[in-house]
Amino acid sequence: MKLHPLAGAVLAAAIAGPAAAAVTVMGSNDAELCSKSAFAEQNSPDAIRICSEALAEGMLDRRDLAGTYINRGVLYMVRMDYKAARVDFEQAISIDPSIGEAWVNRGAINIIDRRYKDGIADISKGLDLGTNEPAKAYYNRAVAYEGIDDEASAYQDYQEALVLQPGWDLPKQELLRFTVTRK
Repeated sequence: MKLHPLAGAVLAAAIAGPAAAAVTVMGSNDAELCSKSAFAEQNSPDAIRICSEALAEGMLDRRDLAGTYINRGVLYMVRMDYKAARVDFEQAISIDPSIGEAWVNRGAINIIDRRYKDGIADISKGLDLGTNEPAKAYYNRAVAYEGIDDEASAYQDYQEALVLQPGWDLPKQELLRFTVTRK
């Protein structure tokens, strides 16, 4: 199963999205279509319907079931339906708490909801479990650190995002706002 973070959610300070998020699911035609829709960040009710049908079929193993909830949550995030996305990410975590993308995505929702400490905790857990695009997770956690006025941690996470993805302009732009002084 391949996991893929989504980019695109917007916050007062730009957030990289559910550094989280799409999960490759094979086996069920609807689940596979749901996965492809999430990777393509489709903003269509049909994509969500396909995911819901895959979930209703009851033919997915535990990991693919959790992955399909993550994928539908990603699609809800694309549609800016953060409440529905949170429900799906929490359902995925309850089914299989070992999938880092579910935690990272829920962390992004927490940041959008300005629940920065919860966002930091969720993203940290997701990073510990592993995510396919950790640069986005570090970026989002940096946004959360800024939300609680922890500039030193924010700076470190923006730096880590840039180390992991050197060509990415978003962390570069954020780092320009910082002045580093030595004591």
